[in-house]
Amino acid sequence: MYNFLLGLHSGLRYIVLLLLALAIVLSVTALFGKKDYTQTNRKVNLFAMIATHTQLLAGLILYFVSPFVQYGNMGEAMKNTVTRYWTVEHAVLMLFAVALITVGHARSKKGDIAINKHRAIALYYGLAVLVIVVAIYQSGRPLLGMSMGNP
Repeated sequence: MYNFLLGLHSGLRYIVLLLLALAIVLSVTALFGKKDYTQTNRKVNLFAMIATHTQLLAGLILYFVSPFVQYGNMGEAMKNTVTRYWTVEHAVLMLFAVALITVGHARSKKGDIAINKHRAIALYYGLAVLVIVVAIYQSGRPLLGMSMGNP
């Protein structure tokens, strides 16, 4: 089960990053081009958020079956940098990124004019991608690489 979840979680990141990048590019180009907020914008933004929440669910399940997560003995987990990363840092950073995406999507829905909708997506989704890239970089794993043996 662990290997399946790890493969799913690792593979989903490509979809998440692709959809987030697409949403950001569409919103930035529309923002600078002073374009309307279209159904395409709405759908891409929504699918990016759905993919991110799906990734979160896979990650939460993986958190409880991973041999690299030691939530039972936090004192010992904090002493080991690898264990601390997978037990605390990765989860906190990714939860923060998901929160940014969720807030950005909500703000874009509540925006009264197109520029505010595009700005919300560009800002919040952009910050979320920054947090995701930092979290992946901290793991020591390649951003676009996939490893089945280690988390």
